[in-house]
Amino acid sequence: MEPILETADWWVLGAYLAALIGVAVWVVLQKNKNTEDYFLAGRNVGWFVIGASIFASNIGSEHVVGLAGTGAESGMPMAHYELHAWIVLLLGWLFLPFYFRSKAFTMPEFLEKRFDSRSRWFLSVFSLVGYVITKVSVTIYAGGIVVSELLGIPFWYGAIGIVIFTGTYTVIGGMKAVIYTETLQTIILIAGSLIITYLGLEKVGGWEELRLVAGSEHFNMWRPISDPDFPWTGMLIGGTIVGVWYWCTDQYIVQRTLAANNIKIGRRGAIFGAYLKLLPIFIFLIPGIIAFALAKQGVLSYDKSDEVFPVLVKTLLPVGLKGLVAGGLMAALMSSLASVFNSCSTIFTIDIYKKLKPLTEEKKLLNVGKIATSIVVVLGIIWIPIMEKIGGGVLYQYLQSVQSYIAPPITAVFLLGVIWKRVNSKAAIVTLFSGLIVAALRILAEIYQTNLSGVLLSFATINFAHMAIFMFILSVVICISVSLATNPPEYSLIKGLSFGTLSAQDKQLNKESITTIDILLSVILIVIVVLVLSYFTG
Repeated sequence: MEPILETADWWVLGAYLAALIGVAVWVVLQKNKNTEDYFLAGRNVGWFVIGASIFASNIGSEHVVGLAGTGAESGMPMAHYELHAWIVLLLGWLFLPFYFRSKAFTMPEFLEKRFDSRSRWFLSVFSLVGYVITKVSVTIYAGGIVVSELLGIPFWYGAIGIVIFTGTYTVIGGMKAVIYTETLQTIILIAGSLIITYLGLEKVGGWEELRLVAGSEHFNMWRPISDPDFPWTGMLIGGTIVGVWYWCTDQYIVQRTLAANNIKIGRRGAIFGAYLKLLPIFIFLIPGIIAFALAKQGVLSYDKSDEVFPVLVKTLLPVGLKGLVAGGLMAALMSSLASVFNSCSTIFTIDIYKKLKPLTEEKKLLNVGKIATSIVVVLGIIWIPIMEKIGGGVLYQYLQSVQSYIAPPITAVFLLGVIWKRVNSKAAIVTLFSGLIVAALRILAEIYQTNLSGVLLSFATINFAHMAIFMFILSVVICISVSLATNPPEYSLIKGLSFGTLSAQDKQLNKESITTIDILLSVILIVIVVLVLSYFTG
């Protein structure tokens, strides 16, 4: 493979990497005094940095590579997932006050405070496994594609090289290194991707020409219920179930808001992150449709959908700008890797190792987290070859399909646990294990579907988003049934962790954290989401 970067591009890319290293070194020099410093940046991070970090954590190379590929392959249906900006608001307005009151470091720790230690153990182990199959492996795979295409080196060289680079500053600097480098990476990523979108539209002949060449189907978010890939019911309802899990209960995202020193700052960071979450439709998905149109016009060509974004970089960008966009792509990769490394480290250290050895010194806990990160990375690399057997080989679709199987029981337990005080620890653990069994059966059935027939084949091939709806309904029924069939929890032990157990003081503090500007910005964002849903109808 030949590298596509020329001398000026290398200078631009080098300047970006130098700035990134400078930020990381600045953070490392401040040193981490304890686990709160290392895992939650001392709980003293501003709303702008929180919002940028939420965006950068979410928008990894799997988005840049996978979402552009899905745009070229299928058009707009996956935009439903990018309009989950309104669910980020749900994190700030509904869940965050309960998380802050619990004073929990992690989501598994919150489950222990709301239910019992069994739920904490389950979510700790489940989260680590989930990170391997939905985040680490996907990010390394997508990063390998990006780096090998841009630099002209073999896939595995690019993937392993950037893992080592990212892992180094993450392990040394902890959450501070992650969250502040992500702020820089967000700016670079958005700038580079906007340039691609602008030049792509110019090349294809403008917006109206793009709609004409790509065809109305590529601009339609609302596919029929019978659509095998993107039924609107699955995208809208099933996607929301996955969204609540991802944005409101997953350590990977929530950890950013917990780095704030109060609910108001955390909520405002979530609101800012929600606005940034609207961007992927226009800077990743639309470029994919542009690539599809340019391929029809004979301007470019690609062998498979996951190559779309690197091909756009090669075709559209002049010297210098290629270096900037290469930096943006690497920013996406590094920000996601850094986030998942830090989240894995936090969960293993706080929820597993410290639980087993509560008297361990702070310094040793930090070292344990670093070792755990390395093991997770190796497992993620091993999982990569299995990925293409799930989700039809389209990267972003793989990611959404696997998340659709693991999200419903966790969403049900967190949501019901917060809104209904009657949910008890037995209901939580039964729901979580039931969901795990169904998810495992579905993934195995999908991998080996060529050997199945009848009901088992139907179970293996039902649309992934419809599967999420089925699993969520099943989880809610199980959770409510077990709760009503067993003794209620001791309400004094879960004070402030469910709506029915809030004290007058809790309600007053929450009321004081709400500002008019936050309400107004939230309403405006919801209006924007509705307008986008109304526009992309084919």
